[in-house]
Amino acid sequence: MTGVPFTGFGEYAVDFFDGLEVDNSKTYWQDNLPTYRTDVRAPMEALLAELTPEFGPGFGEGKVFRPHRDVRFARDKSPYKTHCGAVVEQGRGGGAYYVEVSSAGLRVGGGCFHLQPDQLARFRRAVDADVHGAELERILARLRRSGWEIAGEALKTRPRGFPPDHPRLDLLRHRSLYATKAWEPDDTLHERACLTRVRAAWRQVRAFNEWARDHVGTSERSRR
Repeated sequence: MTGVPFTGFGEYAVDFFDGLEVDNSKTYWQDNLPTYRTDVRAPMEALLAELTPEFGPGFGEGKVFRPHRDVRFARDKSPYKTHCGAVVEQGRGGGAYYVEVSSAGLRVGGGCFHLQPDQLARFRRAVDADVHGAELERILARLRRSGWEIAGEALKTRPRGFPPDHPRLDLLRHRSLYATKAWEPDDTLHERACLTRVRAAWRQVRAFNEWARDHVGTSERSRR
């Protein structure tokens, strides 16, 4: 990535996304591309480069997501994402260290953001097991106490093959499960202290990611 130290997102990072939400067009994008490159993309690459040595082992290399939306099957044909996200992960679903900047400020996350069928089967087997399921419950409880929001897609009904009185039925219903924490735009976003904020948050979510890596893993389907 980059050898330039992270010093915070640029002064106009939030303004750039404010404008993009109002005018999500190629004209706006081209007119403001220098701001995106200097105030958003370059700082995100620098942030990820500094964090990857600590969080990459066992998870893979970091990457900054492309700014263009995949609109092939979407009703919303807006061409550009209204945020810049980056991740350190081995494969989607098996644990991820995520960070995002947008007009709303900074957001971090971790866990199983999307589960393929083979991953979902392993997730439910682990949740069903007393030792591993109870461990996940403790991990999520600690995250909630630290101000994290636990979210994810979940079935309204009981998944097939599990009893209605299962002690972890709510977790078994999940088709994805992740934790997020957010900060509104503030001075820290534009300072090196933003690196400290993300690093501390990723350390908090590490146990969740390691649980996902060890018990869910990557999908065979995604490797094809």
